[in-house]
Amino acid sequence: MSKEILYVVDAIANEKNVSQELIFEAVEVALATATRKKNNPDIDVKVNIDRTTGDYATFRRWEVLDDEDENFESTERQILISYAALKNANIKIGEYIEEPIESVAFGRIAAQTAKQVIVQKVRQAERERIIDGFRDRVGSLILGTVKRTDRRGIILDMGDNAEALIPRDQMLPKDMARPGDRMRGYLLEISENTRGPQMIVSRTSPELLIELLKLEVPEIGQEMIDIMAAARDPGSRAKIAVRANVPNLDPIGACVGMRGSRIQTVTNELNGERVDIIPWDEEIATFVINSMKPADVLSIYVDDQNKIMRIGVDEEQLSQAIGKGGQNVRLASELTGWQLNIMSEDQATEESDKEQTVLVDGFIESLDIDEDIATILVEEGFVSLDDIVFDYEALAEVEEFNEELANELKSRAQNALLTQAIMGNSGSPAQDLLDMDTMDNTLAFKLSAKGICTMEDLAEQATDELLDIEGMTEERAGELIMIARAPWFADEEDEAANEVVAEGDNK
Repeated sequence: MSKEILYVVDAIANEKNVSQELIFEAVEVALATATRKKNNPDIDVKVNIDRTTGDYATFRRWEVLDDEDENFESTERQILISYAALKNANIKIGEYIEEPIESVAFGRIAAQTAKQVIVQKVRQAERERIIDGFRDRVGSLILGTVKRTDRRGIILDMGDNAEALIPRDQMLPKDMARPGDRMRGYLLEISENTRGPQMIVSRTSPELLIELLKLEVPEIGQEMIDIMAAARDPGSRAKIAVRANVPNLDPIGACVGMRGSRIQTVTNELNGERVDIIPWDEEIATFVINSMKPADVLSIYVDDQNKIMRIGVDEEQLSQAIGKGGQNVRLASELTGWQLNIMSEDQATEESDKEQTVLVDGFIESLDIDEDIATILVEEGFVSLDDIVFDYEALAEVEEFNEELANELKSRAQNALLTQAIMGNSGSPAQDLLDMDTMDNTLAFKLSAKGICTMEDLAEQATDELLDIEGMTEERAGELIMIARAPWFADEEDEAANEVVAEGDNK
């Protein structure tokens, strides 16, 4: 039998072009399986084959566990350390106690089992060997032939018995795959699962659009044009930002091609997905304006700290700027990496005036200055105390301020920041506090200076805790607290109503 094992191993290894070690391991598994069938299916068996002579020995074994281990389940396969130490004083937890048992012959049953295991392992080894050739292509465009479509998605034949999967969530809405069709995709990853490695291909990722454009526009491969960003609503619309590295080269014209031939090829590959080519710009405001095309931007407000922009457009272009289902603004946001809020020019002006009033009131309260100086600060682009402290050069250059006033404003801003740090709050009222009924901006900033920055903070206060605020009366404090607590009572009413409905349903 030993010589027969060596013959089988050598023959299969040569026929399937896999290592002999893989075949030896498969035969060991087959012999162990046959041994369990003969003796007890619940025991753990290990078979060791001598790679030189083909002789083999069989052992029954038990995994050594700690006496307190909760995973101890079966005395057929496991043994506690206290008992294992009686057999081998040097044994450690996690090791195995082994006892020799009678080996089964490498006969018909063992050979049949070995054949099944060998075929499975050989297939897995062949698959891994083939797919290993694709590992360096992860993150690139691949082309395959549709083999079939099943519940998982589209199976592509990549040649040489290699297959790739386009999962359903990576398919385009209009993908109609028929066996034999040629299909391109972006190789996302090679995932590992119980069936071995699996190539995962995407038809919806922005990277696919980028790779397709590289294929059609030689200037990109020659690094005359850079693709800076891409965003897609797969199968419907996409935006891609490009930049020219060569003077006098029109990157948009190069990507579109003569009579739109280049971009049309990309669109056809993506089942009619419309692609907008956007000129990239280092100035983020300009880039955002470009990305909002075809809508014309009339005004723009930039919040650098939160990466938010408020875009004002003509009332007649509002729906176009937002796009169907918010598509245009969503793609522009993804392309630029900024949150874009679209509104009409009148709404944008009203919102700006409201924010300016809040900032002015905040400076008046924090710096103890008059409205005119606070207004000048806001108009010059100062929106926080940090701006005043850390951008002193800009402060000193304000036409209406002399050096003495600039120094005084900086000093007051530093003191205000120090006070806020000591009190452990930002000194800025939240929007819900600013919007609360009967609240005004000045009072909101006075409250936030005490660490009361939200309606929830205010709702948790007692009346006497607000009386140290200048101009505050006991009646006014009680009124404010009750307004802030109104959502609490609303929630209780909703819960009570839900309980009544539930009781009615039960009846």
